[in-house]
Amino acid sequence: MKIAVQMDPLENVNPAGDTTFAMIEEAQSRGFSTWVYGVDDLFYDAGDVKAWARPAKVFRRDDGHCEIGERVLLDLRVDVDVILMRQDPPFHMGYLTAAHLLELVKEDTLVVNDPAWVASSPEKVFPLIYPELQPPTLISRSLEAIQAFRKKHKDIVLKPLYGHGGASVVRVKPDDGNFEALVEMFQEKAPEPFIAQAFLPDVTAGDKRIILVDGEPCGAINRMPPEGAIRSNLVVGGTAQGSELTERELEICAKIGPELKRRGLIFVGIDVIGNYMTEVNVTSPTGAQAIKKMTGIDPVAKMWDVIQAKFKKS
Repeated sequence: MKIAVQMDPLENVNPAGDTTFAMIEEAQSRGFSTWVYGVDDLFYDAGDVKAWARPAKVFRRDDGHCEIGERVLLDLRVDVDVILMRQDPPFHMGYLTAAHLLELVKEDTLVVNDPAWVASSPEKVFPLIYPELQPPTLISRSLEAIQAFRKKHKDIVLKPLYGHGGASVVRVKPDDGNFEALVEMFQEKAPEPFIAQAFLPDVTAGDKRIILVDGEPCGAINRMPPEGAIRSNLVVGGTAQGSELTERELEICAKIGPELKRRGLIFVGIDVIGNYMTEVNVTSPTGAQAIKKMTGIDPVAKMWDVIQAKFKKS
């Protein structure tokens, strides 16, 4: 199989923990050919969607983790079998444009995840179709609406609708005099509405990342926030440990799994705090290497098993 990976520079990833690195490594171990390219290398030309891509190999050595060849021009409809859409958020118009372009080739080339549904399933928007699974949530730009929400739920969290990696997530306690200033800051930062959610005290016990492959749960880690903090993302200092799924978490996976599969969202990471799902990560989910190290379960290998099975059926 021939694989093109749309990603941020491979040279800059951390081979010890990066999920995209693991995807390329596993593809390589199966004898697949792999090219990498960035969003800036992707273009549309008179009906064709192409990319300037570079052949790539990865390895785990002290003197480097990849070899990248000279760039070649790939027609993404005919020259490759699979495209992994793995550039990191933020989810913005550039991200959407790349998804729209890849949508043009998906009838001939398998794109993981399905680009049309990636565009329609942002991390904090997808959970809205399952209000019973998420904490009390408000999406608005209105100070009055957020004031009413805060009056009802007392302790709340504000966060950007299209943020990532825990950036700009703030807790507003009932006695916090900065509330109006924080809302004003969110209003000025971006034109879209933002999220207010009831604060979940269970966050002190961890924020669980669960990987689902083709709609089925495939391993989890529990991410603990630093002492005194509410953000448990590993990029902001959280720590992780392997974790089994609770009955409630299995229930959440069972409810959303069929819809993920229907949408062609093959590799997905959901975040669960206590009994509630807070995000569904479809753009560039992470955590697979940590899950493998801490539980022995390999979500990346499962992903490639699913992809190969789809090709055998076709």
